[in-house]
Amino acid sequence: MSVDAEPEAQPAEQRQTSLSTAGARNLATTTKTAPQMQEITSRWLLRMLPWVETKGGTYRVNRRLTCTVGDGRIEFVQEGADVRVIPQELGELALLRGFDQLDVLTEIAGRCVQRDFRPGEVLVERGAPAEQIHLIAHGRIAQTSEGKYGEEIQLAVLGDGDRFGEYALLDADATWDSTATAETSGTLVTLSRADFAAVLEASPQLRAHIDEFTERSGRRQNRHGEAEIALAAGHTGEPQLPGTFVDYELRPREYELSIAQTVLRVHTRVADLYNGPMNQTEEQLRLTIEALRERQEYELINNRDFGLLHNAALKQRIQPHSGPPTPDDMDALLCRRRGTKLFLAHPRTIAAIGRELNAHGVYPDHVDLGGQLVPAWRGVPILPCNKIPITRQNTSAILAMRTGEDNQGVIGLRQTGLPDEHEPGLSVRFMGINEQAVMSYLVTAYYSAAILVPDALGVLENVQIGHWPE
Repeated sequence: MSVDAEPEAQPAEQRQTSLSTAGARNLATTTKTAPQMQEITSRWLLRMLPWVETKGGTYRVNRRLTCTVGDGRIEFVQEGADVRVIPQELGELALLRGFDQLDVLTEIAGRCVQRDFRPGEVLVERGAPAEQIHLIAHGRIAQTSEGKYGEEIQLAVLGDGDRFGEYALLDADATWDSTATAETSGTLVTLSRADFAAVLEASPQLRAHIDEFTERSGRRQNRHGEAEIALAAGHTGEPQLPGTFVDYELRPREYELSIAQTVLRVHTRVADLYNGPMNQTEEQLRLTIEALRERQEYELINNRDFGLLHNAALKQRIQPHSGPPTPDDMDALLCRRRGTKLFLAHPRTIAAIGRELNAHGVYPDHVDLGGQLVPAWRGVPILPCNKIPITRQNTSAILAMRTGEDNQGVIGLRQTGLPDEHEPGLSVRFMGINEQAVMSYLVTAYYSAAILVPDALGVLENVQIGHWPE
């Protein structure tokens, strides 16, 4: 007969002798944080832009009359491997600027011929007869010439939408003033002088337009393309002084304030019963405003109407010489304007800048910006902005800008004194309570940006950020 053993006694150290922490939490008041939000960034652009009061919702930028026309880039359509220039885009050429006869432009576009090129291919030779204009549909082309002492010097690096040889269409004696060499594979669309002359001969409207263009081009200009102001200096006696006037653009650009809006909804039961220790409506509103400000910065960078990336002057867009952002590229971007206030780049691009500087034995300095040390190049801070896009080819852009109205720079636009204004340029308006007892608030931000003169903003495009120096 077996006898069951008595259960062993539980060790004293394992017996619960007091209330557990899990049970105690049922009676305790917890310590909470305010709602957190991962989307919030430093938003340096919004902090660094000088904001200008814009009454009436419109800001007009008056400039001196500029005689250079047709500085826009050319766009193309692609069907498989075939590339064609869009006829209306030919209006971006200086000699066709303002010419709107679509049938004639279509005829010119139909005479353009596609040409594919390989890396290292010499497209035109300096000194050879220039008999056509080349439009770059895709690829990178380096223009070089001979220096003062016989050495080869690089003049420019051209990219998508650029062109060269435009003067060859009207000048039968034109020669190439530089050598163009392909740095990558790509595609050109060319138009010969003979084909252009055939269309010109058949179109009285085009001939009249070209005559007007030739007369307009003969007007004296300064090196920025502005109508020259006649002056005299260094004279003695009583010579006849030149008379002059400062001519203005007849149709200056106007920037209208853009808008970002959302409707915040809060149930009255939540607002009534769950407001301790934090006000639910205020926290909902705080996070909504943060998201609105993030969208505002995105639009200031990427909006096609007023965004900085799309509105930088084409003459202020440059290409890196080898791909990654080297010290030479940073200098080339910096030297194209006076009084550069800041660089703006994606955080990954800033990391690529640091790698390239270190690879060249150069170490960036830092500057104090509102009590925060930030990296700088030549004393100009390099600030992060994750709204600058990175392409699938792992390339991005670096912006350099001068800011402020007094400096003829880049400015932000907003209007203050709005009804129910919550922050400068941002209003929160109560819209009422619906039949489901839900309160609604209309949250609105008004903003835009303006580039007062073209050299206020420059862009280093197609920066390779995936390069790792050995």
